[in-house]
Amino acid sequence: MIHNIPKPKISPDFTIDDIHKIREWNCERRKNATREEIIDDINNSAKKMLEKIART
Repeated sequence: MIHNIPKPKISPDFTIDDIHKIREWNCERRKNATREEIIDDINNSAKKMLEKIART
């Protein structure tokens, strides 16, 4: 199960700490998720990003 956890605040400078925050956030979101659920989550995120890129 993918948990609905608020996204972390990212600094305007995008530092190493921000990368750690994102990794921890994803780890917590995907805790106890099945491999299929994780793959679906990754694919859905990629699809949204590709749609954003196509609009620009």
